[in-house]
Amino acid sequence: MSDPQTILIVEDQIGFRQIYQDVLESFGYTVLTAEDGEVGWAMMREQKPDLVLLDLGLPKITGLEILEMARADEKTRTLPIMIFSVMGEQKEVDKAMKLGANDYILKGFTSNREIVEKIKKFLAGIKNQANLTPSIPVLT
Repeated sequence: MSDPQTILIVEDQIGFRQIYQDVLESFGYTVLTAEDGEVGWAMMREQKPDLVLLDLGLPKITGLEILEMARADEKTRTLPIMIFSVMGEQKEVDKAMKLGANDYILKGFTSNREIVEKIKKFLAGIKNQANLTPSIPVLT
C-alpha cells in the first residue's frame, strides 16, 4: 500500500479550510493548510505536496502571484495546482489557466463530492501519466 497523497489547501477563510480539510482527510488524503499566500508559497516549496488547492483572494501574496511564481520556479514548475476560488468570472478563469493552473474549481458552486472526484481523477491521471486537459467551468 502506498503512502497517502498530500494536498495543500491555501485558503484564508478558516471555514473553507476546515470543511475541505475534513472532507479530504475523510477520503484518506494527508492535508496541509496555509492561511495566507506567504505561508502557502513557503509550504509549496518545502513540503512538495502532490496537489495544491489555491484560493485567489489571499492576503500577503495573491493566488495569481503564487501561480506565476510557482511556474517560474524550478522546484514548483510541475506541481499540480487547482485554483479553488469563489471568483468565477471568465476573465479570472482565463488568466489563471494562462498562468499555468491545471484546473479551476468554483467554491460554493461545486459539491464536496464533485471536488473530491475531480481531485481523485486528476491525481490518478498524473499517476498514470495520462494526457490531462483541464475542465474549465463555463459561466453565463
